[in-house]
Amino acid sequence: MKYTDDQIADIGEEIIKELKTVFDPEIPVDIYELGLVYDVQISDEGEVLVIMTLTSPNCPVAETLPVEVEDKVRGVEGVKSAKIELTFEPTWTKEMMSEEAKFELGML
Repeated sequence: MKYTDDQIADIGEEIIKELKTVFDPEIPVDIYELGLVYDVQISDEGEVLVIMTLTSPNCPVAETLPVEVEDKVRGVEGVKSAKIELTFEPTWTKEMMSEEAKFELGML
């Protein structure tokens, strides 16, 4: 069964809610607000690709954070499969953080 655009949008909203429950252990802000999630692609079959980065290539959670993200995304109703693609292009910078994250960290 193929999902409609509205169903895909609803799944996308739920995925973002889940991503906002995943925190970088060194920074008390979720990965979505930190700007670590570059893109979320959802096919009309419910296959999800999350393109994300880490604060640095040497991040101590480089092994576990993508697995946690994949598990959270896979648990969203309507998601048939989930794949995480790590990239370091473009390199993450503090400017990628949301205003909310900057405020939370006292940067505003």
